[in-house]
Amino acid sequence: MLPVRRSLPPEVPSLLAPAASCYSWTFPIGCLSHYTSVLTRLPHSQPGRPVGVEAFTGYPQTCCGGRVECPTRLRESYVIVLLLFLAFFSSSKWCLNSDHLRRFRCRGPFCVQCRRILAMRFIIPFILALVALVKSEVHFEERFDDGNAWEDRWINSAHKTDYGKFELSHGKFYGDAQKDQGIQTSQDAKFYSVSAKFDKFTNADKPLVVQFTVKHEQNIDCGGGYVKVFGCDVDQKAFHGESPYHLMFGPDICGPGTKKVHVIVNYKGKNHLIKKDVRCKDDVYTHLYALIIRPDNTYEVRIDNEKVESGELEADWDFLPAKTIKDPDAKKPEDWDDRAKIDDPEDKKPEDWDKPEHIPDPDAAKPEDWDDEMDGEWEPPMIDNPEYKGEWKPKQIDNPSYKGVWVHPMIDNPDYTADPEIYKFDDVCGIGFDLWQVKSGTIFDNVLVTDDVDYAKKVAESVWKETADGEKKMKEKQDEDERKKAEEESSKSKDADDEDDEDLDEAEEKTHDHEHDEF
Repeated sequence: MLPVRRSLPPEVPSLLAPAASCYSWTFPIGCLSHYTSVLTRLPHSQPGRPVGVEAFTGYPQTCCGGRVECPTRLRESYVIVLLLFLAFFSSSKWCLNSDHLRRFRCRGPFCVQCRRILAMRFIIPFILALVALVKSEVHFEERFDDGNAWEDRWINSAHKTDYGKFELSHGKFYGDAQKDQGIQTSQDAKFYSVSAKFDKFTNADKPLVVQFTVKHEQNIDCGGGYVKVFGCDVDQKAFHGESPYHLMFGPDICGPGTKKVHVIVNYKGKNHLIKKDVRCKDDVYTHLYALIIRPDNTYEVRIDNEKVESGELEADWDFLPAKTIKDPDAKKPEDWDDRAKIDDPEDKKPEDWDKPEHIPDPDAAKPEDWDDEMDGEWEPPMIDNPEYKGEWKPKQIDNPSYKGVWVHPMIDNPDYTADPEIYKFDDVCGIGFDLWQVKSGTIFDNVLVTDDVDYAKKVAESVWKETADGEKKMKEKQDEDERKKAEEESSKSKDADDEDDEDLDEAEEKTHDHEHDEF
């Protein structure tokens, strides 16, 4: 086992000097960029020779050591991890290159080759991972796992006086009593309206992910299961069906004809429905719905963490006018013949072609009791004429003047202007449920608004997938128990009916015997 020094080599404090100058609650990523550039820089030194302090000067001006505030910051915990990481490699005689340790008395990872290996294998991936963590953000997350505290975060609308009430519940069957707890509609034939707000943000240059779970354990016949994402101008106390929103997303079921996922996007004050038909789940189990809108103007709809639809915003919604339109000045030439087939001028109708479609039945006879004065003049019934050939039409031949189908020329639409920011919402401040249900019992849970697609997927795995199998097993067991109970009750009812029949037979027999004795 290689020995470990009890103190850091003299060059390490110089390396960590920029970090020390900005070591506080937050830590700028510029310092990390400095370390990366330092570790990959090749000073004029011999292999195996320790690098001096002079090699670690000249860090970038965006670094905190340059007294310029860095635009992106990391939490202190990330910094501690990085410092310990560097200190470990700096304070040991362990070398990243076994050949160096054998040929030279390498003092650790600050020789030329080891710094390259360290940067490529450890530092750069570590920094990239931290950058990804810094850039992503969870704007809102609600799992309803802290009892009735959710009532302080969610506001019931007072726009109507008879809104239905949400109640905290995990339902009649579940995979995990704590994880599967959500808010459940509790009254039939009611409107529901509740919402929560969070800090204002914009999804400019970032993905927008809206994700939640829905469980129609009542086997819903007609009702909504969608969420609305809205801006900062919405009054939660007055939140209702006509309140403006940015997005409306989620399942909607009403009878056998409507079982779809709504994806409605507001663009310049107008709500636009997706042109594709996205089918929703219609069973009684919990399902996860996720909508991802990306800054390249594409989208993706996921159900149960699987992609079910995707495409371009401009193509699948009518946000913008058509790129091209028919040329209003273009007209089909008068001599343009677009008939592929024409009547054969040589074909003539046969002389015996015209026959009536119906004729009197030759086998019919006038009834003997027919009275012309009383019944009127007798007429034989009509039957189909077997010689009738239908309407005569001349044969069709290829049109020698056929020029093909005339295509109206298209021109650029002067009203069309491309918009690379269709996806963007300048102010996103809240999310809510505003819906109608005929039969109550739907449970909403695991509401998430973030710009981190990977995090949303991981949450889906932890809050939905881990409990889905258990939920299904509990439901199947309940169904089996109910079936057995129904069979037992049916058997008992049948036995009771048989006993009643036996008693009735005995009573009838006794009555018969008594009457016989009297006789």
